[in-house]
Amino acid sequence: MTAAPPKGSPLFGRGSWLEARRIGDILRKETIGGILLLAGAVVALIWANSPWSDAYETVRAFTFGPKWLHLDLSVATWAADGLLAIFFFVAGLELKREFVAGDLRDPRRAAVPIAAAVGGVILPAVIYTVINLQSGAGRGWAIPTATDIAFALAVLAVIGRHLPNAMRTFLLTLAVVDDLLAIVIIAIFYTTSLSVLPLLGMLIPLALFTVLVQRRIRSWWLLLPLAFATWTLMHASGIHATVAGVLLGFAVPVIRGRKAGGPEAGPGLAEHFEHRFRPLSAGVAVPIFALMSAGVTIGGLSGLGTALTDPVAVGIIAGLVVGKAVGITAATWLVTRFTRAKMDSGFGWIDVLGLAVLAGIGFTVSLLIGELAFGADSERDEHVKVAVLTGSLIAALLAAVILRVRNRTYRRIHEAENVDANQDDIPDVYQQETTTRPESA
Repeated sequence: MTAAPPKGSPLFGRGSWLEARRIGDILRKETIGGILLLAGAVVALIWANSPWSDAYETVRAFTFGPKWLHLDLSVATWAADGLLAIFFFVAGLELKREFVAGDLRDPRRAAVPIAAAVGGVILPAVIYTVINLQSGAGRGWAIPTATDIAFALAVLAVIGRHLPNAMRTFLLTLAVVDDLLAIVIIAIFYTTSLSVLPLLGMLIPLALFTVLVQRRIRSWWLLLPLAFATWTLMHASGIHATVAGVLLGFAVPVIRGRKAGGPEAGPGLAEHFEHRFRPLSAGVAVPIFALMSAGVTIGGLSGLGTALTDPVAVGIIAGLVVGKAVGITAATWLVTRFTRAKMDSGFGWIDVLGLAVLAGIGFTVSLLIGELAFGADSERDEHVKVAVLTGSLIAALLAAVILRVRNRTYRRIHEAENVDANQDDIPDVYQQETTTRPESA
C-alpha cells in the first residue's frame, strides 16, 4: 500500500525536470529582455533630461496610422496600446499554460503562489489608498500592485545567479498570477467608456482566430489579420486594447489532444507561439515601451523633491517596497499555516521575504496603469514615473541585500540540482525523486 500524499504541497518543492527545464528557458529569455528594458529606461531618462529633450517629446508625439480606423495614434500610444498587446499575448499564453499543464493545474501547488500574488496586490493597493485619502488621487490605487518579472529577473541575473530552481519557479508563477490580476484590474477599473457594438464585433474575429488555432493552423496571413481586427475593435470599444492580446493568448491550445489509435497528447500550438513571440515581446515590445514611457524630466533636486513628496509618489513607493513585501510574505504564511504545507528542506522564511521584496519591482504595467489613471504626460503621470522608478530601485537594492546573505546556501542547492553523474542530460536529483516518490503522490 502506498503512503497517502500530504495535505499541503511543500513550499519551494522541486517540480519535474521537464517543468524546470521549460521555466529555465523562459527565465533566460526574460532576463535578456529585462536587461534591454533597463537599457531603454536609462536611455529615456537621459534623453528626456538632456539638451535634446525636445526631440524626445517630438518622437513620442509623432502620429501615424490609418485615420479611417481611428488609429492615427502617437508613437507613445502605439507603444502602450499596440506593442504591449504582444506582451499581454505572451502573458495570456503563459497563463493558460500554467493553468492547463503547469503548476497552477494542481490546487495544492497553486494555492501558495495564488495567495501570495493576491496578497501582493491587496496590501499595496490599501497602503496607496490610505496615504491618498485626502489627495483626490485615489484612481491610482492599482499602480503599485504590479510586478515586472523581466525587470526582476534582470536584477536576479546580477545578484542571484545561483538561485535554486524552486525559488525561480515560485517567482515566475507568482508573476503569472500577478499578470492575470493586472489584466482584470485594467479591464474592469480603467475602462472609462464602453462602446457595445465594437465589443460585440470583436467577438467575430476572435472566434474565427480561435477556430483556426484549435485546428492547429499556423498560417500568418490568416491569423495576423484576425488578431489585428480583434485588437482594433477592442481599442474602439473603450476597453484597453492590450486585453485583446490576453484573449487571443487564451484561445491558443496548450495540449494537442489524443486521437483514437493515434499518438499521445503532446504540446499544443501555444508552445510554438510562445517560442516565436516571447523574444519579440521581451526584446522589442517592452524595451520600446520603456523608451517611450520612462522619459521624465526630473528638473534637478528640487524637481525630484517635489515629485517624491506628492502623496501619489509616496503611496506608490510605500506600496511597492512595503506593501509587496509584507503582503506576499503574510499571504504565503497564512496559506502554509492553514494547508499544513511545509517549507522544503534547505529553505527558510527569509527566502520568501527576499522574493517578496524582489516582487516590489514594478515597471511596465505600473507605468501603463499610471497613464490610464492620470492621463499620459500629465503632472501626476510624471510623478508616477519618478515614484515607480524610485520604488523599484529601492526594492531591487533591498532584495539584493537579503538574497546575497543566503548566497552560500543557494549555491549549495544549485550545485546539487545540477549534478548529472550518469551524463544523461537529466540532473540526478530529479531522477532520484521520481524513483522514490510514491505513485499516489
